[in-house]
Amino acid sequence: MGQPYRHEIRIRYGEVDMQGHVFNAHYLAFVDDALEQWLLARLGEGYTEAFDMVVKRAEMTWSSGARHSELLAIDVTPTRWGRTSFDVRYAASVGERPVFEATLTYISVAPGALTPAPVPDHVRAALA
Repeated sequence: MGQPYRHEIRIRYGEVDMQGHVFNAHYLAFVDDALEQWLLARLGEGYTEAFDMVVKRAEMTWSSGARHSELLAIDVTPTRWGRTSFDVRYAASVGERPVFEATLTYISVAPGALTPAPVPDHVRAALA
């Protein structure tokens, strides 16, 4: 489905736990940051005027923990397209060391509502 989009995050002190690794709840926030930057890069400012979505499912597998001041690289790749839903894979690493993989299923909804709506053709084309 094309080259992944890469988003990088420098791990801040307040994001690590007592063991010195990123606290697990932050990883989904990092995924959300990567998603937002991917959408902005591919669809531009104002994309929410014609397209919106909600998370239906999130699955995550950790390989190792990222630590304070490390640079976490998150590769964003769409892996499945349905009529009103799609899956996005997030593969994160610090250098060559894998940190986590996540797959989220998103449901396209009508802007300003929570009713499922087909993924607009221009969105599918820009993200695929």
